[in-house]
Amino acid sequence: MIRAAAILTLALCLFVCSLAAGCAAPGDPTARHPVVPVAVTDLAAQQYGNAFTLTFTLPVRSMDREALAERPTIEIYRATLPIGATPDKNTAWRQAYTIPSEQVDSYLKTGHIEFHDLLSADDFGRPSGSSVAYKVRTSAAKTRSSGDSNVVTVRIYPAPEAPRDVRVEITESALILNWADAPLPSGASSRSYRVYRGLIEPGQGNPPQDISQAKLKAPLELAGPSPSTEYRDLHFEFGTPYLFTVRSVAQFGADTVESADSVPAIVTPRDVFPPAPPTGLEITTVPATPQAPAYVELSWAISPEGDLAGYSVYRSDAEDASGERVSPEVLPSPTFRDISVQSGRRYYYRVAALDRAGNESPKSSAVAADIP
Repeated sequence: MIRAAAILTLALCLFVCSLAAGCAAPGDPTARHPVVPVAVTDLAAQQYGNAFTLTFTLPVRSMDREALAERPTIEIYRATLPIGATPDKNTAWRQAYTIPSEQVDSYLKTGHIEFHDLLSADDFGRPSGSSVAYKVRTSAAKTRSSGDSNVVTVRIYPAPEAPRDVRVEITESALILNWADAPLPSGASSRSYRVYRGLIEPGQGNPPQDISQAKLKAPLELAGPSPSTEYRDLHFEFGTPYLFTVRSVAQFGADTVESADSVPAIVTPRDVFPPAPPTGLEITTVPATPQAPAYVELSWAISPEGDLAGYSVYRSDAEDASGERVSPEVLPSPTFRDISVQSGRRYYYRVAALDRAGNESPKSSAVAADIP
């Protein structure tokens, strides 16, 4: 009797264990429900030229707060609205685009999706200020999509023309951009410009006619706005290759519309600007003694140049001659002792400053030294 009870207890334990383990076939475990990405919450849209640019953060986690195993598929929905209308439950949405999971990376920039919806002739044929609404969904499985993103509504306006003939002048303190004035689009109240700058890979051939053909190290960044057709970039480094593009900005009431990019201008500024000549050159002549020959001590004012490398000293026998360099190396400080002088001679000294790019300044005014 006791043995029968023990066998019954063992059988019951095995049955309970089999229920806990489940009865799935051997292999990888499967999810109990579809993986659903979190909904997008930061969808934004802005008109640039003849397109709306949509941006949002790509979801990387599911509703269960688990990391997604791969990029989600993106569904973009679009609705056209009459002037003054806002999206509601009766809005006729249509799925305008689908970006498959394997193509998502081509639209990804620093964790954000950037998608361009090209406007059609029908879009521009509607009254100025007509609206378009957008929302997006993502899906990590074919059976389930995420919830709707936030909805954005943007108005369509006549696209301003991109600026033409962008030129860059290199100066010692600034890169000066100039371009041809762009006409004001119909209905716009005012116009300004925005200058964008990017770093490009060195060694590119002819400047590209389209910004998409340029090999950028990083996405373009706004260098600054300009109310006129000139912009001064004060924050640059010599020897660094830059790409500049300019967009015109039209004001329609409270809304602004940027044009497409201008033809880019590429420049690698070189430092060919010599420093200013040193000033305040003073000379002290020390006569010969039985123990030491005569020599000349020179000193001058410290150069204020930010990229100063040092100084060179020149000596001549005539006041109007440029002279020969007597300092064997670049002098780091504004002093020099000339021990190669001869008694009974008159010498003329000049000093030049040098920068780190190897540019030498004009020589200072000559100062004479008579050796007793």
